[in-house]
Amino acid sequence: MQEPASDKLKTNDGVRAASKRRPAGTKFDFMVVSNRLPVDRCTSEGTEDDDGGWRRSPGGLVTALAPLMTKADGAWVGWHGAPDETVRPFSHEGMDLVPVQLSSDDVELYYEGFSNATLWPLYHDVIAPPEFHRAWWDSYRKVNRKFADAVSRHAADGATIWVQDYQLQLVPRLLREARPDLRIGFFNHIPFPPPEIFAQLPWRKEIIDGLLGADLLGFQRPSDAGNFMRSARRFLGASVKQQQVHVKGPDGAITHIARAQAFPISIAVEQISDLAKNPAIIERSRQIREDLGNPKTVLLGVDRLDYTKGIRHRLKAYEELLDEGLIKVEDATLIQVASPSRERVEQYRLLREEIEGTVGHINGTYDTIQNTAVRYLHHSYPVEEMVALYLAADVMLVTALRDGMNLVAKEYVTARTQDTGALILSEFTGAADQLKQALLINPHDIDGMKNAIMRAVNLPVREARRRMKGMRKQILTHDVDHWSADFLGALNEKVVRDDS
Repeated sequence: MQEPASDKLKTNDGVRAASKRRPAGTKFDFMVVSNRLPVDRCTSEGTEDDDGGWRRSPGGLVTALAPLMTKADGAWVGWHGAPDETVRPFSHEGMDLVPVQLSSDDVELYYEGFSNATLWPLYHDVIAPPEFHRAWWDSYRKVNRKFADAVSRHAADGATIWVQDYQLQLVPRLLREARPDLRIGFFNHIPFPPPEIFAQLPWRKEIIDGLLGADLLGFQRPSDAGNFMRSARRFLGASVKQQQVHVKGPDGAITHIARAQAFPISIAVEQISDLAKNPAIIERSRQIREDLGNPKTVLLGVDRLDYTKGIRHRLKAYEELLDEGLIKVEDATLIQVASPSRERVEQYRLLREEIEGTVGHINGTYDTIQNTAVRYLHHSYPVEEMVALYLAADVMLVTALRDGMNLVAKEYVTARTQDTGALILSEFTGAADQLKQALLINPHDIDGMKNAIMRAVNLPVREARRRMKGMRKQILTHDVDHWSADFLGALNEKVVRDDS
């Protein structure tokens, strides 16, 4: 039973407490564990009630799991977003939240360092060189233990634990050692590299061993699951049979079976579809085109500002089409939304400077008084504005050099309720496995990308409808609820051990 709002605690000495808190010692049967909690702190001044001082974060994972957690008496474990601040467990919109406290050093070394300057580039085919620092690794281990300890304290006997993503790869093993009664799942939202690349990591054995603490390991693509299995065999000498690893304890006896499978994540289809049919959003999409001067073709790119997204390659191809006269600024505009990302990391600061310099050069060369070649937007937008952009765009450009899934591609297709438009999709995204009717490209092949753009611009109506209808059918039957149900269903399956 939750405490009444009147029992809230005031902020004092760096300690914050939300208004609705479970009694101390409450245990949960289902827990999601991720680097961040599914809420963001509101910035409005004068808010004393902490429950009113938070808002639910956008994103498919939160949309998928929040209702599930409410039904399953679940709790979400994660960092609340502010370093050097203690926040006690609280409830928000029916979700019980267990904050993990991180120091400024933790954020710098564990998150900005090991997670995003070591693992992120390594797992994305070393598009940028990863850095290997022992101090970062020490912090990663320490923070993973903080998360595992928080779960152990709050998990009921026999609870189901679902750990999310590359920041927490040691948590499954730590949980198995502390709480062998738990059912542990792990999902990797980014690619898992082949052993030839993973071999570079000095702590490769520890990472594999950490992951093998899980009963079920989920990946975006079958190739990612295969890469993990090959690494487990190569670096730990694990006994791998089909999709199973027979994990042994210190005495050599098999403690459990860890399975690795592909569970491609999806989006909140109903939400995007409903917004795409909303008259106000349809009108907003018309206004966007009008503000651009009603060009014949609107092309759209929506990405986090990250070197894996292929934004530079996309701009190069578009500039060459303008230079060759195949696309004219009077007829076409490229909208590039590049939401801010990891701005304290040097590589990202340099990337932003390069992208903005390239956009400035293109516009300076090809703009007219009435027309803009590239409309560059370095912002994050609410989902309503994103759907309006999807409706306004004739061609969606998803040119990632490497991507676990790419949900933007799925959102664009879902929003095209009239089966119009064209999707240009990198074959190096997880979405390419499912959206086979897209115009698939190798983003490193600039000429190939240019040809795909021209094909998309001139795509016959009948072919466009056929392609979009096929992609929409796939997404509508495999939404984010289907993803979570598939994973949790597999996690709770009884596994028969084959010792033959």
